[in-house]
Amino acid sequence: MARALAASGARVLLVARTQDLLERAVAELPGAAVGIRADLTAAGAAALVADAARAALGGDGVAAGDARGGAPDIIVHAAGNFPMAPFADADDATIEQALTLNAAVPLRLTREFLPAMRSRGTGHVVMIGSIADRVIFPSNAAYSASKHALRAVHETLRAETRGSGLRATLVSPAATDTPIWDQYLTSETPHLPTRADMLRAEDVADAVLWAVTRPAHVDIEELRLARS
Repeated sequence: MARALAASGARVLLVARTQDLLERAVAELPGAAVGIRADLTAAGAAALVADAARAALGGDGVAAGDARGGAPDIIVHAAGNFPMAPFADADDATIEQALTLNAAVPLRLTREFLPAMRSRGTGHVVMIGSIADRVIFPSNAAYSASKHALRAVHETLRAETRGSGLRATLVSPAATDTPIWDQYLTSETPHLPTRADMLRAEDVADAVLWAVTRPAHVDIEELRLARS
């Protein structure tokens, strides 16, 4: 998604936990990409990331203290985890991390920028959902709960910002081949596709890019992606 947006002319700010991967990603992007290292599940991380983003976005002709400044034009919530375990084996740490990273973090980080976006009258918030935000699978109690919660965050944001000029899109892909699957042998789990039969990350990126580049009067509420 960062590559697709940068190639289309966006100045990209990336947030990740791992410094070397973050630096590598920033280095390969065109334009003045910026990396912000943070663990978004940590207490207070959303406010710290928002401050770092506002600092990176400074100097764009916005007066100091102007509530319209310091918010990105587009926010893509792509951080997430995928805990897969039987219901009875979902321990407290697993449940907490899934709900925090997959649902609470997008709510908190969007909250930080929402006043500026409202004042400015523009902005686009994209949340990466999942087929699991509407379909239940075995061994998905924590993950499905978190993605259903993310759908609720998205729909509440839309309800509260309707008519403000701010747009919000939920992109819900079926299984997508990324390193998140490295911990599982999908060929041995009957309800999971093999990785060869999954969507590609580029497919999701294309959907995100399409949604955020529609004319201002076109509001894409939700995109569901499946493998043909």
